[in-house]
Amino acid sequence: MESFTALSLFYPAYVTGLQKNTGDSGPVVTMGDSYVVAIDFGTAYSGYAFTMTPRGEEIDPFLKRWGKELGLDTPKTPTCILFSEEEEFLNFGYEAKTEYLKMRGEARKHYFFEAFKMALYDVTIKAANGKSMKALKVFTEALRYLKEDALETISANTAGTKFIASDFTWVLTVPAIWDPSAKQFMREAATQAGIVTKGTEDRLVIALEPEAASVWCKKLPAEGFITQNHGGDSLEHSPGTQYIVVDCGGGTIDTTVHEVLDGGALKELHKASGNDLGGQTVDKKFKEFLREIFCHGVWDEYESNYPSEVQKMMYEFTVLKQEDEDVQIICPFNLGSLAQRRQEIEKFFETVQGASWNDGSIKISKQKMKSFFIESLNGIVKSLREILDKDFNIQFILLVGGYAESKILRGHINDQFGDQCKVLCPFRPQEAIVKGAVMFGRNPEVVASRKSAFTYGIAVSEEFDESRHKAEKKFTADGRELCRDIFMKLVEIDENVGWNETRKHIFHPVKADQTAATIRFYNTERKNLKYVDEWGVDDVGSFTVGMPDTREGRARQIRLEIRFGSTEITATATDEASGAKGSIKIDFMTDATSEMEQVPLLLYDS
Repeated sequence: MESFTALSLFYPAYVTGLQKNTGDSGPVVTMGDSYVVAIDFGTAYSGYAFTMTPRGEEIDPFLKRWGKELGLDTPKTPTCILFSEEEEFLNFGYEAKTEYLKMRGEARKHYFFEAFKMALYDVTIKAANGKSMKALKVFTEALRYLKEDALETISANTAGTKFIASDFTWVLTVPAIWDPSAKQFMREAATQAGIVTKGTEDRLVIALEPEAASVWCKKLPAEGFITQNHGGDSLEHSPGTQYIVVDCGGGTIDTTVHEVLDGGALKELHKASGNDLGGQTVDKKFKEFLREIFCHGVWDEYESNYPSEVQKMMYEFTVLKQEDEDVQIICPFNLGSLAQRRQEIEKFFETVQGASWNDGSIKISKQKMKSFFIESLNGIVKSLREILDKDFNIQFILLVGGYAESKILRGHINDQFGDQCKVLCPFRPQEAIVKGAVMFGRNPEVVASRKSAFTYGIAVSEEFDESRHKAEKKFTADGRELCRDIFMKLVEIDENVGWNETRKHIFHPVKADQTAATIRFYNTERKNLKYVDEWGVDDVGSFTVGMPDTREGRARQIRLEIRFGSTEITATATDEASGAKGSIKIDFMTDATSEMEQVPLLLYDS
């Protein structure tokens, strides 16, 4: 009897257990295999797409369109959320922004959060009014809204058929640079939002944003890109092709490197990497420039007293920054009034370069606009150069994400790397991630192999040798001198790991009468080490295996099978004598080195 234990060690996710559901919500339908909802929870904008296409047929994800009430038609809605003075959820997206902008004086009493995705590492998040709320609540309510809206949209497109969350496999996209604790946080928020519940955890897939984009882009024909210079065939029909995907988001810049294999599957050539210099870096530079223009505390007073107007100005800027030309932003009445109390408004522009007053508008030169991009673009170029300097044969750079809409960004990357490889950007680059996430949820094995993000291992014991082991690691069991805390490597950083690859190990108890053993997992960015408590090593989880049948003493065996799935590692532990089950204990959100009583360690059968 075996115990299957999901260890989220690479890119935490659950991609197992797809099955049929025969709940009380309507007719019996084939779930999981066919029904997928993907949520792209972005820093600046969020959205979702879904498919209910039967397995075996071509997937064309249905993408929710937003902003109809405002005369808009966009693939995403702003990632902003509004709570009442009593911290009750009011609205999300365009509706939240519109309601907040109309509040004026009342806005100071409400909790309005915008572009809060990168604040998940904080226990609390500060709202526009300066007050704070627990980060988990903010994220949970945002995901709950997207879940409920998705179910309503699906019902409206299926003749009113009612569905519940457990009828679907859900895919949640995250930046590649996020560490396991951030991914665990998102999983916890998704659970509290009701996307998954106890018993349906396997229906939540956490996908890397650039990887999802790669899955979508590889199927696009030449005419699917703004620059049609990669030939007539789609990438998936060009085995051997190597390319970089750069996900240009609001908060992060994420890159991944793939090679197309025969049949269209993907092989990761370089572990996902990136930085936090996304499009919001440009927005911050713009706001800093406004503070420079409206000096003597004018801007600070305006930002404090009229937060909703500041939000409106920043939204206008996000649209204008897509162009590569001079721009004009209408100066709000209240900002102008505050400025004129200090001095004639034209005088504010006498001490700055790149901006001028133009009959009620702030005019910013094309060159000044480009200066807001410098820090972000330098970060992107640095990341790409590090990859291109390696021994790859990169033929394409694919730019995706909302920030890739910027002509300044696309032009700069083409200027820097156009002579080395072709720079492509799909039409509607903002949609690539969420559509690719739907396809990934349906077919996670599309990425046939990955680079291990870390070196992973477990703690074992071995016979003590004073010439090789630290004296303080020595302990005695059944009259034998043993060494504890030995790091037994399971997989090495940057090692190729195949889809569903399985590795097996046999262990023995250190004591003849031992009735349980703890298998504790660790990761590190180092390749070689001796002990699990060395520098740079993190405890990432454990589970305990019962060994109740002691008749064979130390000769008993525990078989550990490590199966590498699409974005997870599954540990299967079997006590051969009794068939006892084990259970997982992983908590990325707290210090894993708890004061839990340690069960005697295992000996590795070398």
